[in-house]
Amino acid sequence: MKFKFVVILFTAFCLLTSHGFSDQKKIIAIAPGTYWWLGIVNHGHLMPLNPGYSADLAANTYGNQAQPLLLSNMGDVVWCDKAPRINFSSDSITIESPGKIEQHQSGSTLRDAYRFASQKYFPPSGKMPDPDLFLHPQYNTWIELMYDQNQEDIMEYANSIISNGFPPGVLMIDDNWHEGYGKWDFNLRRFSNPREMISELHGKGFKVMLWICPFISPDSEVYRKLRDEGALLKNEDSQPAMIRWWNGASALLDFSNPVGVDWFGQQLDYLTENYKVDGFKFDAGDAQYYKNVISFKNIEPNEHSRLFGLFGLRFPLNEYRAMWKMGGQPLAERLRDKNHNWEDLHKLIPHMIIQGLSGYPFSCPDMIGGGEYSSFLNDATIDQELIVRSTQVHALMPMMQFSVAPWRILDEKNLEAAKQAVNIRKAFTGYIFKLAEDSALTNEPIVRSMEYSYPHQGYENVTDQFLLGENVLVAPILEQGKYQRTVRIPSGTWKNARGDVFSGPMDITVPAPLDVLPYFEKVE
Repeated sequence: MKFKFVVILFTAFCLLTSHGFSDQKKIIAIAPGTYWWLGIVNHGHLMPLNPGYSADLAANTYGNQAQPLLLSNMGDVVWCDKAPRINFSSDSITIESPGKIEQHQSGSTLRDAYRFASQKYFPPSGKMPDPDLFLHPQYNTWIELMYDQNQEDIMEYANSIISNGFPPGVLMIDDNWHEGYGKWDFNLRRFSNPREMISELHGKGFKVMLWICPFISPDSEVYRKLRDEGALLKNEDSQPAMIRWWNGASALLDFSNPVGVDWFGQQLDYLTENYKVDGFKFDAGDAQYYKNVISFKNIEPNEHSRLFGLFGLRFPLNEYRAMWKMGGQPLAERLRDKNHNWEDLHKLIPHMIIQGLSGYPFSCPDMIGGGEYSSFLNDATIDQELIVRSTQVHALMPMMQFSVAPWRILDEKNLEAAKQAVNIRKAFTGYIFKLAEDSALTNEPIVRSMEYSYPHQGYENVTDQFLLGENVLVAPILEQGKYQRTVRIPSGTWKNARGDVFSGPMDITVPAPLDVLPYFEKVE
């Protein structure tokens, strides 16, 4: 009898394993002429995928936004319930996941595939982030002040924006404005009157955001309070887990626990009500920080990252860098910090394209010139040409964000070139804003690849130019010392800034001196 029971259990186990195997592993043959894109924004420059590529999204969104999604130019869609592992060979894609893997065929183009995936897995919310993120340039105090955020220098930065002929916009006060991680109030040794400062900034035409994160310094009364209330992630000894991140080792709020969510909400509500702060830059929240922890709800690390993003929906003026499965939501998503070099400038367009194909259309291509602060330390060499070309890339993106002050590091000629890029954006602000409004309703990407809009015409690997909506083709200079470039004009009639008209499809060579951003408007 005992033997028979064991046999029954073993048989049931085998049946369950066999039944669930197709949901956990899938091998997809790659047909000739088929190209694939994967929802890992930080790998956008590696797409479409090539043989030898691999990725593991378990507890890892590669420092930026991600979706468990694959799309092909032939209308293929693959979606995973949970974080997958991907291996790409010359003739097949192997996908493994602890959750269900769904495969669909929808139409015959990349656009068909995206639209199907969006409607089924991350439909549009009908809302968009704060309009000022699109209507004006953004300014972040990080590169100028780094960890020395203080009232005097912030006001000087804001006044310099205006006195140097740049329009006011959203001003982001970055890390170290606060008393400590988890003690979300202004450090009065650095800010003599933060309420007055924000009021003055409002009067100058700025909206104010504060940098924020989910970490809690362990040497504080806040930590002890949250520990006792069970609001922190725990280790295997049921003690608050100490997580190593770029600012040291800290405890981490548990966003699966309503207690932690309520406490965090109270802190930010205090800042908005007491100081009239307009919104928040939500940093950290990367899935990698949630490995090997015990939480209120038993969820995978990536889900913790999603819950941190979910929290930000309370604030229309927001910004995130790390994100998981929040496509279609009114969240501003920034590319991860880029270095101050030409190699990383090349990555801006393909990374922005993958943001759009992942359902994150409200996007910003990092900070102009790069947001990696070590590039600007001590005697680091500032490449003025790179700053100008970076400004031009940003100019016709959904958002543009300054951090290093162009009036400080650029000579008169290059400063005027950067201002010219801002003026180009000003001329297209209404169009960009309309695209953002439409994306809130449709989830259609704002930045689109050539393949997305002109399928099966040989544009699969074009990543150095892009379409802003359907009516503007943008072809910035991405190489040092280059003052002309080849532009691939798709079918239709297109007009450049001088009024010259071109009938596509055709390739043309256009001049692009340092103060020129090549772009073309579609003529109806």
